[in-house]
Amino acid sequence: MMNQKNKSQLLYQKLQKLYSRRINLDLKRINLALNKLGYIHKSIKNPINIIGSDGKYSTLKSLQYFIQENNENVSTFTSPHLYDVRHRFWLKDKFISIKELKENIKIIEKLKVRLTLFELITLVYYISASKLKNVSYSLVEAGLLFAKDSTRVWNEPKCQIVTNINQQHLEWVKPKTLKAICEQKVGYLSKNTTIYVGKQEKKTKKIIKKILKNNPSKKVFYGDAWSLKKYGEKIIYKDNKGKLILKSNKIFSEGIWQNVGLAIKVARDLNISKKKILRAIPKIYFEGRIQYINGQLTKLLNSKEKLLVDGCHSEQSAKNLASYLRSLNKNIYGIWGMQRHKNPELFIKQFKGIFKKIITIKIPGEPNSCDPRELKDIIKKLDIKCDVAKNIPNAIKKLSDKKEKIIVSFGSLYLVGKILSLN
Repeated sequence: MMNQKNKSQLLYQKLQKLYSRRINLDLKRINLALNKLGYIHKSIKNPINIIGSDGKYSTLKSLQYFIQENNENVSTFTSPHLYDVRHRFWLKDKFISIKELKENIKIIEKLKVRLTLFELITLVYYISASKLKNVSYSLVEAGLLFAKDSTRVWNEPKCQIVTNINQQHLEWVKPKTLKAICEQKVGYLSKNTTIYVGKQEKKTKKIIKKILKNNPSKKVFYGDAWSLKKYGEKIIYKDNKGKLILKSNKIFSEGIWQNVGLAIKVARDLNISKKKILRAIPKIYFEGRIQYINGQLTKLLNSKEKLLVDGCHSEQSAKNLASYLRSLNKNIYGIWGMQRHKNPELFIKQFKGIFKKIITIKIPGEPNSCDPRELKDIIKKLDIKCDVAKNIPNAIKKLSDKKEKIIVSFGSLYLVGKILSLN
């Protein structure tokens, strides 16, 4: 009998064939669909947009944990999913069911609006979230950029959260500059909300402040309103209400801690107590983000080996993973797969001197995956030992022996999703 995960995967594969995966940035289609649905998004309680290049998921999930620890209900919309499309939709106390997912799709199909796959999935969330009762907040992760993203549908959201912005997706803006990226992400924020801006590079923060100068919304910036710093083994968060000493054995990178800190600031402004926040911190974990895994695949390892997965795919997220790996003082081996448009040359340079050997692999089922032989040629320039594997288990077997080591799979959330699915 087919389990729910397999049913979900088959459904998503069907949707990929029926709906375009090509990115087509335009608000006309989503607005037409919402018009035909009677503007159901206006019934969604206290929407909170999460916008940025890196860190959207971990910021959203942290805030979800804090709200739930405060005995309040929440709905969330995230993307992409790792291995089960249902996981994009958290509805109060559970993920969406396949039955409800199919019912929503039938409703959308009757609208006769030509939609992209991402727009369809966004509408699935709007339909379900609009029906929920006793929900305090609705956390919505933006897709590409924000200006013409199908999640930009509220004029007065509860608040809008801006995570780290960097030069990802330059191919989608003109001119191809950081300023153009920032304009697309923060130049279209609400003029009647509270805008939280997480930690940024100095240059980026300056650009964002200039863009938001004439936006009348209340603006709350990292460094001005709160900070989070590491002192030895301690992570200390500070704002005008005081400080919190944060501890977790599930959060490993300083970059992810910054996202947690951003969520803490929002939570405290939502009147969630210090006690509730500190109680939630040890429970927080982020699937596919610097995550040690156990399961079927780890049976291919010996007792001295560990398998770590991280979906990092940008220069900034690569730096976060590299910083953590350097702190381990252990033998590190890698399994690398990546999408073509993600600038693999710049990405892999962040790991110089870390890996003893890297196995390159094509991401299963992803037509835009880099050819592993091309990735191997890039690695050779860094004087790192390299080989190519035909699949994920084969890659693990090529690296596993009797020596103590950590095997890291990295370069794509899609690759991490395939590994977690196999595991």
